[in-house]
Amino acid sequence: MLQTPYYLIDKSKLLPNMEKIASLREASGAKSLLALKCFASWSVFDFMAEYMDGTTSSSLYEVKLGYEKFGGETHAYSVAYADHEIGEVLENCDKILFNTIGQLNRFEGASRGKTRGLRVNPGVSTSEFDLADPARPFSRLGEHDPKDIEKVTDQISGFMFHCNCENEDFDRFDAMLGTIEQRFGHLIRQMEWISLGGGIHFTGKDYPLDRLAERLKRFSGENGVQVYLEPGEAAITKAATLEVTVLDTLNNGKDLAIVDSSIEAHMLDLLIYRETAKIAPNKGPHEWMVCGKSCLAGDIFGEFRFAEPLKPGDRLSFQDAAGYPLVKTNWFNGVKMPAIAVKELDGSERLVRDFGYDDFVAALS
Repeated sequence: MLQTPYYLIDKSKLLPNMEKIASLREASGAKSLLALKCFASWSVFDFMAEYMDGTTSSSLYEVKLGYEKFGGETHAYSVAYADHEIGEVLENCDKILFNTIGQLNRFEGASRGKTRGLRVNPGVSTSEFDLADPARPFSRLGEHDPKDIEKVTDQISGFMFHCNCENEDFDRFDAMLGTIEQRFGHLIRQMEWISLGGGIHFTGKDYPLDRLAERLKRFSGENGVQVYLEPGEAAITKAATLEVTVLDTLNNGKDLAIVDSSIEAHMLDLLIYRETAKIAPNKGPHEWMVCGKSCLAGDIFGEFRFAEPLKPGDRLSFQDAAGYPLVKTNWFNGVKMPAIAVKELDGSERLVRDFGYDDFVAALS
């Protein structure tokens, strides 16, 4: 058995997501780009590239990673590009999307000859968290005024609308797309391609893929555009676990188990969004609070139920650890960064990357 902690990417759980993406591509004509901000573990890029069209990014390094490791189409996007990096961004992308008209104009000369797009903020979203809401008041994410956008349509050939967040409701997506068409339709019809971003949870259980495919195909046909989707979590949902080991137990009014991991370092979104980790089956007569090993008092994965009392040496698996945990992993407290392993379709597991003291030192100065 591999030494914990480690992330285990399971291709057999990744495959159903890939097959749904491929089915949607076939039925709708929409292309799918992996959002690297969510998942950038390139050890499985060759597997995913068989089902997806390329990658989309949020920074220079993500652009380069997509270009070098994934292939297909490489879309570059950033909230703001710096003068010293724009040249390298352009060298490694097929399309470049600007967040503002100011950035588009600033780099108009440098990007001339490259396929260009602009992020548009429609002022609506499905985010339940203000922290992650692109339509929040005073948002810096994209241009919002159709009159301003119309002035630069001759410089671009596409738009990106990213306003969904973990949206499992097709009708809500449909209504938002209708709002976008109503407000920006005259501009959309001047474009060649439109990205509808990520956050559409179309690989979830019972999601009406056929209705989504019909809506995307209709949107494409009526507006004369190639549609792109940018699945992040939809591509890798339930495809990885964080494997940990119980190191110690105690009781301080509740049964507590301390594991060789940390939410601050290894599942940061649990802390940011005040959420609880997932353990399956999470049932049994014994309730335990599972805690991380860092010095942060609130380093708690959550409270779970087990068939037997926990003891040092027990192995636990935190579910759904692919989307964001890996890209946000850090060296807080010097807690060992989880290794990365891949479980092949035949059930065999292989270690693809381990991290040690030298990596900890190299990340600092």
